[in-house]
Amino acid sequence: MTLRDVAAVVGVSVPTVSKVLNGSGRVSPETRARIIEAAERLDFRPNALAQFFALGRSFSVGVLAQKASGTFSMPVITGIVHELSAHDVATLVYDDENDPSLRAENVRKLKARKVDGVLIVGDGTDSPVPSISHMLSAPQVHVFGVTDNPKDVTFLPNDAMAGRLAGEHLIAQGRTRIAHVTADPGFRTVRERHCGLTQALSDAGLPLALGAPLYGTWHRSWGYEAGLRIRDRIDEIDAVFCGNDFIAQGLGRALTAAGVRIPEDVALVGYDNWSFFGGGEDRYLTTVDPGHVELGRGAARHLLDSVGSTVDGGVTLHDCRLIPGFSSGALPATELDFPFF
Repeated sequence: MTLRDVAAVVGVSVPTVSKVLNGSGRVSPETRARIIEAAERLDFRPNALAQFFALGRSFSVGVLAQKASGTFSMPVITGIVHELSAHDVATLVYDDENDPSLRAENVRKLKARKVDGVLIVGDGTDSPVPSISHMLSAPQVHVFGVTDNPKDVTFLPNDAMAGRLAGEHLIAQGRTRIAHVTADPGFRTVRERHCGLTQALSDAGLPLALGAPLYGTWHRSWGYEAGLRIRDRIDEIDAVFCGNDFIAQGLGRALTAAGVRIPEDVALVGYDNWSFFGGGEDRYLTTVDPGHVELGRGAARHLLDSVGSTVDGGVTLHDCRLIPGFSSGALPATELDFPFF
């Protein structure tokens, strides 16, 4: 089916059909509705090459990934692809593979493709991602990585919100001696999550248990080591917000081995919703989900809205959500099929 076929059914000119289907042109609401209905009924599909020449748009978007195979960057890219597909926009993915020397060549390839815009995907919210605004004139949105140009548009998970949600949840569960075990404070994410937690505690008139966070790494082994430290001060805590789910797993194992009951004696909350990456939620560990897929979709929607317009730079923080589980007392043990720690 062609534009001429749609025009013949509706009884209007080909240019009128073209303008309506491209979102422009001044026609009555009734005529516009008839054209859209006829195009859908005839299953009309515009010729992409013809649109490119007529509108100067390729209806394609480039994804420039710092590391496309990264555990957390993959769901971000998935969200991007889903959103662009919903708007019938093609996605071209180029991967730097964590090799900065590949960036310039990948940008040149995207320029040659005449993409309508570029989404630059980092390998984590603490990953520095050099700006390419001086290399490419098409609209750009950074996501899941921090650009070195404050004028760039950047989408990041709201880490302060994550800490606040964890603190508010534990307080709502009746916990008043809440500790924090996390990674190196040199990470922005660590500082932001701690800030959110302490704000929730302050609002409730509570101090941070143990006097200060326990800082280490993102690994289970650090969580286990932290659990060994905490067991000698167990009377000072009744809950722990962990920097990620791995830390929570290691911490839980150490405390359980020492005879500490979870969640009766100590409630745990993690971060990442790691069970999502296993294909489902096991609901043992209460965790904060940063929403990587939704983050990618939001960045893609913003980029599509930016095509053909001027957009101010800055950081947009994407809301996260708390996933209740057994480890904080939010779900009964009867809903679990197997022990976690």
